[in-house]
Order: sequence, then C-alpha cells, then structure tokens
Amino acid sequence: MNIAIAQSGGPTCAINASLVGAFGQALKAPEIDAVFGSINGIEGIIKDNLINLKNYINSSEDMELLKQTPSTVLGSCRYKLPEEEKDSEIYEKIMSCFEKHDIKAFFYIGGNDSMDTVMKLSAYAEKHNKDVKIIGIPKTIDNDLCETDHTPGFGSAAKYVATTVQEIICDSSVYSIESVTIIEIMGRHAGWLTASTCVLKANGIDAPHLIYLPEGDFDVDRFISDVKKEQAKHKAVIVAVSEGIELKGEDYQSGVTDNFGHKYLSGIGKQLENIVRDRIGCKVRSIELNVMQRCSSHICSKTDIDEAVAIGAAGVRAALKGETGKMMAFKRISDIPYIVDVVSVPAKETANREKKFPVEWITANGTNVNDSAYKYFLPLIQGENVIRIKNGMPVHFKIREEILRG
Repeated sequence: MNIAIAQSGGPTCAINASLVGAFGQALKAPEIDAVFGSINGIEGIIKDNLINLKNYINSSEDMELLKQTPSTVLGSCRYKLPEEEKDSEIYEKIMSCFEKHDIKAFFYIGGNDSMDTVMKLSAYAEKHNKDVKIIGIPKTIDNDLCETDHTPGFGSAAKYVATTVQEIICDSSVYSIESVTIIEIMGRHAGWLTASTCVLKANGIDAPHLIYLPEGDFDVDRFISDVKKEQAKHKAVIVAVSEGIELKGEDYQSGVTDNFGHKYLSGIGKQLENIVRDRIGCKVRSIELNVMQRCSSHICSKTDIDEAVAIGAAGVRAALKGETGKMMAFKRISDIPYIVDVVSVPAKETANREKKFPVEWITANGTNVNDSAYKYFLPLIQGENVIRIKNGMPVHFKIREEILRG
C-alpha cells in the first residue's frame, strides 16, 4: 500500500514537523511503500499532482532540517470541498487519484476547515465502499480546534508573540513621556494567542497591562477609561488586542471573505491608535505582528515541534489500525509535570467548529486573564531547538519551485 500526505490552511512553524512525524512513521511500517506528498493540499489530489517524498527526503539530516523549516513545504490551499450531492465529480477525481496510486491512507494536516475535508472524504469513502483511511492531523496557531487540548503550531506562535511583546515593552519604556503601545495579535474569533502574552509574568513582567479578547465585550468608552487607569500607574502602557475585536459602529474591516466565509481581518490596532490619539492625546503607536506570528521558527518551542512530530506519527499508526474519519488530538494529563497523551477523536466533532478561550479565564473587568490561563500556556512554550545556521541565517528545507507550481 501507499499513503499520501497534504498540508492545508495557514502556515505555521510546526506543520512540517507533523509531516516529518508521519513520514518517519511510514518508513518504519513494512506494509507502506511509497509516501506521496500532495502539492497544495487537497488540490494536489484533485489534479493528481503528487510527488514521492522518498525522492526528496533522503536522510535523517533532511528530516531535521525540515523540522526547523516554517510554512508548508508542500504548499497549501484554502479549498472547500463541496457537498457530494452538489458536486460528486470532485469526489470521483479524488478517489480516482487514490486508486491510481494505490493510496490506502490519506493524512490531511490542517485546521478547522481541513477537518471538514476529512469528515466529508471519510463519509464518502465509507458510503461508496472505498478502501482508503482518512485521518486529520491538527494544525493552527489560533488554538481553536475542538476536542484537543491544544494544537501544533500554537506553542511556537505563543512563544514568538510573548518574546516580541517583551522586546516591545523594553523599547517603549525608555522615554520620559507617557505613551500607549497597542499590539494587534492574530485571532479571528478566539483569543488564545493574545491571551498567551500573560506568560510574561513568569519573568516578573506585569505587562501587557491590558489584554482584550474576542470572547469579551469590548466598549470604546470603557477602553479609554481602562487606558487612563493604567496611565496612572505606568508611564508606558502596553495593550494586547486580538484582531477579531469588534468596535460597534466603526467600519475598519474590508468585508472580504475566503472560500470558507471567514473575514480577512486587519486594522483594529490602527483604529484603536487613532481613538487613543483623539481622546487622550498622548504618544501612541500600534503594531500589527502579522504573519511573523506563524512562521518564526528561529524561536520555536521545542515542546511544540516534538509534539507535532509525535502527533503526525500517531496519525499513521491510527490508520494502520483501521481508524478513519478521525482527527488526532492531545489530551492533557497534568500541568506539573506537564504530560499529554495523543488520542483520536471523530473529525465531525471538530470540523467547522471553534474552541473559544474560556470566559472563566478572563478577569471580571474584562481587561486581562487569570492564573488558570497562565498555567495552561506556560508548558507549551518550553524548550529551544538547535537551529542549523549558514552565513548567520537559519537554513530551510526546500522543494524546487517548479515542482510546487505543478
């Protein structure tokens, strides 16, 4: 038998580690021959655009290099698989590709929307008696996948965000004049990544002084009052805000959506900057961390990378045991010592759903998070990988551009 692996959705610095985990586990399985990589997610299966990964990943050194490489080495997509009754031809193309290459297991590394594909494909295969196992391997910096304690990619993103905020705090505190710095952090509907900045208290840092999440109610007047209260205590006020915060009556979003109906968000930081400038009049700047949050592998969490490898490997083992229509997930056993187990859950329980940040972890005044959040986040950012460097810069694993273009 052969297997195929694809990557989908927004890049992270751990998604290639999951690919390594699945690939490495496949090499250990005598019943698996070829390990195909699908170029640009499920689109590569539809277009029969596959490569044999054994022709590209040739050594343990390659695998180590791939683990430290951010983004998706196979390319990605945001392709929404239609319902079978609306377009059965797509499903026939996918199954035809599987049959042509004797693919008996397909592994999709991705987030909420990718699990929608896992759910639909496995249901189709079962309905039509197709001999192929479909397994989802989670990935997202948003940490919003249901049925798993956390997601690969999140720990490294949280580590980068916390480190960057710490450096911004150092920069903002050198002047004698009052200032407000607003840091816009990714998080469409879930504030996990913004909330993770609370880990700075582990180093005795009391900032960000204000943390606002989509799960809370945001009011502009209250925000200005909050900032003024913090100005009475701190010369340089640091505010962390999720990109998905909504300002009632304010139009700052483009209104453009992706194939899954998700809005493209950007601009809340700048909007709040203008409001602070108009109403308070102090020095103020906004900083949008943007895509650096998800692809900064130079400061990745070793825990995150190791777990990404482990969950990819577990996916292959699950398929070989006959499981299908499942997503691999982390089950936390304890915080101290930090212990997790890898389990499988039905993909239908996580597809098209979002795990919100717990409202009980938000302080009563809605401006910060409590110790429960701190205890949850801190283990996920632990450990440092030894990064291979050349000419002063990290080295990344690459597949030739003309191959990725198909």
